[in-house]
Amino acid sequence: MTRIRDIKTTFTAGEVSRDLLGRGDLRAYDNGALSLRNVFINPTGGVKRRFGMRFIDTAAGDGKLIAYEFNTEQTALIVITDGQIDIYSGGVQEASISAPWDSDEIKQLVWTQSADTLLFVHPDVPPKKLVRSAFGVWTLSDWAFFTDQNIIHQPFFKFAESDVTLTPSDVTGDITLTASASVFSAAHENTRLRVRGIDVVITDFDSPTVVSATVIPKPNLDYDAAEAGSEEFLELPNSDATIDWYEQAFSPARGYPTTVAFHQDRLVIGGSRDLPNRLWFSKSGDLFNFDLGQGYDDEAIEFAILSDQVNAIRGVFSSRHLQVFTSGAEWMVTGDPLTPQSVQIRRQTRTGSRIDRYIPPVNVDGATLYVARSGREIHEYLYTDLEQAYTSTDLALLSRHVIKTPIDQDYDARNRLLFVVRDDGKFASLTVFRAEQVSAWTLHKTDGAVRSVSVVGDEVYMLVQRGAEHFIELLDDTLFLDAALSGEVNTPATVWAGLDHLEGQTVSIVADGLLVADQQVQSGSVTLDEPALAVQVGLPYTHIVEPLPPNEAGHIGAGRKIRLVEAIFRMQDTAALRLDVGRGLQDISLKDLDNQVLDAPQLSVSGDVRVRALGWQKDGTTPLWRIEQRAALPFELLFVSSEIKVNE
Repeated sequence: MTRIRDIKTTFTAGEVSRDLLGRGDLRAYDNGALSLRNVFINPTGGVKRRFGMRFIDTAAGDGKLIAYEFNTEQTALIVITDGQIDIYSGGVQEASISAPWDSDEIKQLVWTQSADTLLFVHPDVPPKKLVRSAFGVWTLSDWAFFTDQNIIHQPFFKFAESDVTLTPSDVTGDITLTASASVFSAAHENTRLRVRGIDVVITDFDSPTVVSATVIPKPNLDYDAAEAGSEEFLELPNSDATIDWYEQAFSPARGYPTTVAFHQDRLVIGGSRDLPNRLWFSKSGDLFNFDLGQGYDDEAIEFAILSDQVNAIRGVFSSRHLQVFTSGAEWMVTGDPLTPQSVQIRRQTRTGSRIDRYIPPVNVDGATLYVARSGREIHEYLYTDLEQAYTSTDLALLSRHVIKTPIDQDYDARNRLLFVVRDDGKFASLTVFRAEQVSAWTLHKTDGAVRSVSVVGDEVYMLVQRGAEHFIELLDDTLFLDAALSGEVNTPATVWAGLDHLEGQTVSIVADGLLVADQQVQSGSVTLDEPALAVQVGLPYTHIVEPLPPNEAGHIGAGRKIRLVEAIFRMQDTAALRLDVGRGLQDISLKDLDNQVLDAPQLSVSGDVRVRALGWQKDGTTPLWRIEQRAALPFELLFVSSEIKVNE
């Protein structure tokens, strides 16, 4: 018989698919695991029990969490639910205002921020802006394009065929406009047209070919008003039929912007309901002015993405270049700086983005991470100097089962974790550190369903549905329970209240650093058998660490009987270990590690745990050990050394 020492020093490939059970030749096999649940992977390779979730407040319902960051001191969490916006600062509700989006429309809501203003767009709702004043007052209002002498400098487009004409009944005042084809609807009322360079506003819908309108005289910029003593205004040159007419690009009749971003001091609008493949860039430094003017360097830019496939724009993202994510491909807009003469757009890759909802791309170490159209891939969109182009790499290739229909994502830079919320209520985390070639997925489950995630500064918030309620919760590295609250008193107490959100639930309790018996919350409180100075109360969750089976591509060989003789688990800051080495799950004593005694309150220990095992196994797809622990106590595993006996 042969004895083999198998040493596992890292989990930096994360939880990998069972499809890899036959691929021991891959590096990911040695660095991966079969199950990593409710744990975070350190960039250095170890795993630890994930943070718990601290209860903040009860939300009005399902919706979206959005970060507001004006500076390091002025941050807020924006909670958007059906017809409502709630704003939290420091975990305390600061304001609540009405909103125009229902629960279905929130899925397609897109936002971007400049200074103290958040801009929102939705293809079926007029664009809005949320502003916080210097006095802390929040207001939600419509966008206002730059207006000069009653001329609104907004995008225009001719939606009708190019040969369709308009015939005005007069050149000034109240007129009628007659089209040569059916182009109007009742939704056109209050919409502006630009006829031969002169704006008219539709006042009444008469028929699909006839509308009533009012001419808006345009100042004659070539006229010397100072010399003449008064201004001159231009009107329609004549009442002849003309093909030179356009209508405002965004209106109830034609829909509203789909996506929005800021890039090189311009406001960028990507697509709309009826113009899904078009891009608009505002004037440089004049964010709501879309006047194309004479095409000077600082003037507005407008063009469509035309190619051999449909390219409905799903997202625009400002990075090294302006990145445009469409339903069928990814594009790069170049121009340094962007001007009407220098702007160029080039297709880079052909992955495509989600079309049923908006999931914001996020920047991680210079790469842009986005959800692919398939809903089963998270791609890294990265510029390479060698190719002078972008590449798109699937980060979930080896962990496809972890990514199932994502609905939201955000990146926690402090802990180097990308959080991805799935439509089944579970959420995944990706530890990503490109410099060290770390890209590791783990999967998480709570007693409920996570619906949205947002990183505000260094804090990670989640919207969690628990039963009929929706809770706003904060990931907290001092807790190991969900929907949890903690408290301290100067005099030991047995009754701990304030738990109304967990009424009727069976909760776990950590009192003065030690686990006590679970209880059911009654009248918003729990009662301890022994008084305590500090408690944590919340819903328990179970973490699992299960390695891949021994690598048969190495010294073991396929089809041989093997058994685990001894395993050494190197723990750090750990208070509980529940382990199965073939005889069922058992609590492993952590006493005397590094001459420390675990019985002291709030004490975690570090050191090696040696466990002996018995029993042969023939199944090459079964792991040799498994950690599964519900206890709401610290746990961190750095290293596992296994002594394996192989039957020749």
